[in-house]
Parts: sequence; C-alpha cells; structure tokens
Amino acid sequence: MNLGLHYWTFSTPTETAAIGPTLAETARIADDGGVASFTVMDHYFQMEQAGSADEPMLEAYTTLGYVAALTRRMTLGVLVTGVMYRHPGLLAKIVTTLDVVSGGRGRLGIGASWYEREQRALGVPVVPVPERFERLEETLQICRQMWSDNDGPYHGKHYQLAETINVPQPIRRPPIMIGGGGERKTLRLVARYADACNLFGGGGQEGLDTVRGKLEVLREHCANEGTDYDAIRKTMLFRGLGGTDAASAAKAAEDLAPYADLGVTSVFFTHIGDPARFVGELGEHVIPALSAV
Repeated sequence: MNLGLHYWTFSTPTETAAIGPTLAETARIADDGGVASFTVMDHYFQMEQAGSADEPMLEAYTTLGYVAALTRRMTLGVLVTGVMYRHPGLLAKIVTTLDVVSGGRGRLGIGASWYEREQRALGVPVVPVPERFERLEETLQICRQMWSDNDGPYHGKHYQLAETINVPQPIRRPPIMIGGGGERKTLRLVARYADACNLFGGGGQEGLDTVRGKLEVLREHCANEGTDYDAIRKTMLFRGLGGTDAASAAKAAEDLAPYADLGVTSVFFTHIGDPARFVGELGEHVIPALSAV
C-alpha cells in the first residue's frame, strides 16, 4: 500500500509570503521521503466543513505546475477537479501540460463538483445535479478523445468541439481517477471510463463496511460494462490518522490492513499542522509502516 499526500489547506503558516516556500519545502520532503502522489483540492474557497471561506486557497493546476518543477518522482493530480470549473477541451490541455512539464507524472482526478457557494460567488454556472453528471460523462469522453489519435469533432448534448487537436500529446495518457462513491452514477462512470476510483474511509468498522459495499457495487458495474474490475486502482482518502509518531503509524497500518485486503492500494492522508514537519514525520514513521501492509 502506498501513501499520497493531500495538500488541502494553505493556512499554516499564516503569512501569505510563506505559502509558496512552505509548499515548496513540503513537496521536496515528500518527494524525497517516499510519498507516491501529491494532490490538491479544486476549490477557490476553503470548504465550510473544514474551515472558513476566507482562509487562503490557491488555484489547483497552477499549484501543481509549481510542484512539478520542484519534484522528480511523485505523481501529481487534483483530488478532484470540479467538472463545472473548466471547459473540458481546455481541461484536457491543462492536464496534458502538467504531464509534459512533469515528465509524465500528471493525472486527471475529476468529479461532479458540489460547492455552490464558491460557484455562485465567482460566477461559475450552477446546474442541477443530473446535468452535472451528464457534463461529467461528456468531459470524460472529450479528454479520452483528445488523448488519442482522433482529432476530429465532438458533438455532445452540452459540449461541441469542432476539432480535438492536442499537440503535444501527453508523455503517457494521464490516468483518470473519478472521485466519489455514488452507486448509480459515479461508480458506473468509473467502470466505463476510469483507471482509478477514490473513496472515503475511516478507522472504524463503519468506514470499512462502507468501502466494501462501494467496491461490490463497482464490481457489478464493471461486469455490466465489460470492464476488468481488477485493473481499476482502488484509492482512498483516509481520515483516521491520529498522528505521525511510531505508535500512530502502527495504528494506521493496523487500521488499513483490512482495506488492503479489499484491494485498496493507495491511501491519501491530509496533513495536520505544519505541512513540512508533518510530511517529514510521515517519511520517518508512517510510510515504512504502510509499506508492510
């Protein structure tokens, strides 16, 4: 089981001038310390359940371009891109750019988007949930077409592209991860279009049972779509990390072992407190513990 760092807040330290240097230091330590992937949120306001809307927040793909220049091995992606925030043709080009400048480390994480406060505040169209999922499916189709030899038109219900030229092509086709556990729509889209899913898990039995149930649904969708269930990477955002000392690392490994038995191979942790110190302690204690899971 490998570990990803989900960089979800820019509030520590508090000085705006320190945001860039702290991000840079954290990214370098993570890259050198064995963190497999680095992700950021696609939000412009901090989520209300996690803090205040007026807390610092950086644009996701600009941030990842900065991190790409500072690192060598971690994969880079957004957990997850909101489908309403960028036209899909431009999104495919943005992710291609990330992949090219990072030496083939870019990936597309995407979801149906949900944070209406920031959308209304910044003038992003707010559409009904069923339409968001229609747009998500068309976006997946457009990205896959633009990362192929087909540079012809695309005609969908919501998007029409006269040409899907994308030069240069990515160094490798960016893996597609769809975030969320919706059983009727989201997991069906995973089975149809994605290389990976991302679910939410916790340290208790309830979280384990939830992930087990979602994966059973995904297996059913894969059977219906003719997709190889085993080829889809199962990833998880884990909120059960109590700390980064040796005892907490051992507890995390114990909690995550049943998820590994379910097929989860990648776990994203959110940092606590000072991000550079946190990720340094991850490398010292948590990563070695997880490598044995």
